[in-house]
Amino acid sequence: MKLAIIFPGIGYHVDKPLLYYAKKLAVSYGYEIVEVEYKNFSKDIKGNREKMLEAFQFGVEQTEEILEEIDFSKYEQILCISKSIGTAIASVYTSRHQLETKNIFYTPVIESFEVMEQEGIVFHGTSDPWAKTKDVEEECKKKNLPLVEIKDANHSLETGNAIKDIKNLKKLMKKTKKYIEQIKEQ
Repeated sequence: MKLAIIFPGIGYHVDKPLLYYAKKLAVSYGYEIVEVEYKNFSKDIKGNREKMLEAFQFGVEQTEEILEEIDFSKYEQILCISKSIGTAIASVYTSRHQLETKNIFYTPVIESFEVMEQEGIVFHGTSDPWAKTKDVEEECKKKNLPLVEIKDANHSLETGNAIKDIKNLKKLMKKTKKYIEQIKEQ
């Protein structure tokens, strides 16, 4: 049995394009899906380290409650699909519970790299205001994480041009599919 856990961002819910289609791909490869849905996050956390830390801790607490009934020992493979602050929450949760996971990290905030310790792939937009491209590239190199960059894309991996965004989404999902296929073979 295989499990995929979806860790959204604060404003990027499980039904937004990246997580919606990644979830569909995981299902097509036989993963059971569990979605972590946070409630009542603080607003205006960007640029406020204290509020971001508070949101992160609140997210971890909610994740503990949401996932407490899961018997992880029955799964031969666990895939975490995470977005933004969810990348840090997934990393801390899996570390705390000593879970060996594979990871799809969509647009991690730069602070996420402090806790990202397991295998995965990182997706980043070069115009993401939450994480500078140079910093993301350095962190991925240090941690030996493959990096997929989308030129001129923001924190949602969108550029503002709908047609271009749809083409980019196709590229992102092809890379996501390839990663899922690679871990399937391990």
